[in-house]
Amino acid sequence: MEIPLFQVDAFTRKPFKGNPAAVCLLDAALPDSLLQGIAAEMNLSETAFVRPLDSENWQAARRFSLRWFTPAVEVRLCGHATLATAAVLFRECGVTAETVVFDTLSGVLMAQRVVGGAIGEGIRLDFPADPPGSAPVPDGIAGALGDVEIIWSGVGPKTKMLLLHLADRDALPRLQLDFVRLGAAMEDAGLQGPIVTAAGLPPYDFISRFFAPGLGVNEDPVTGSAHTVLAPYWSGLLGKPACTAYQASARGGELWVRLLPADRVEIVGQAVVILRGTLYS
Repeated sequence: MEIPLFQVDAFTRKPFKGNPAAVCLLDAALPDSLLQGIAAEMNLSETAFVRPLDSENWQAARRFSLRWFTPAVEVRLCGHATLATAAVLFRECGVTAETVVFDTLSGVLMAQRVVGGAIGEGIRLDFPADPPGSAPVPDGIAGALGDVEIIWSGVGPKTKMLLLHLADRDALPRLQLDFVRLGAAMEDAGLQGPIVTAAGLPPYDFISRFFAPGLGVNEDPVTGSAHTVLAPYWSGLLGKPACTAYQASARGGELWVRLLPADRVEIVGQAVVILRGTLYS
């Protein structure tokens, strides 16, 4: 079996920055065990599997099935691999639609071309918002993060992501985590993450990092799904519906987020296709 394969750096303007994702183009559904095996072979934070649902012609298709796998498990929501998939559909597959629709485990998601404006050429994602509710820091989490001051903590009810707001923005890029301890504490709490965030400096309204040792990813370079929690939190805190965000991992990535009606959030980013190939299985 031959599967067209692309590797895309998402939420960045430059190759080798942002968050890399693999995108596999499927003509038919494949067994979950094979999808998981491919994701393990790719060994990226996520591998996306996409196939058209409303046309056998990729160029004419508008609706697609989309699934995401880490090297260890299938996940319910992934922003950067969705952005990467849309970039492949628009730029590599020649999809003519301005907006494509994805059927996913998190419901219907949309991706739309963006031309012009503040970021130039990019892609706009329409995701469900997940405003976090206040919750105590679970046992063991603070110790795994080291000596930092947490001024607010909460949980997104949909994603089950733990959000931790640090008092000192300079502490965020210097975090040295005990990932074994963190993974065990998050598993005991039944939560994902944590998302660790702080106020940003211009041009960014806020910065963040995301850690997911329980999913086989110690640190995710740029996490679109985490911004479904971050966007409503910071928009409420700052009193503005739209924010500019930076995920302060070693690779780094930029996101533009805006609250939409009906509990949705718009996430805009750029992506760079860095590899084209064929997977044999």
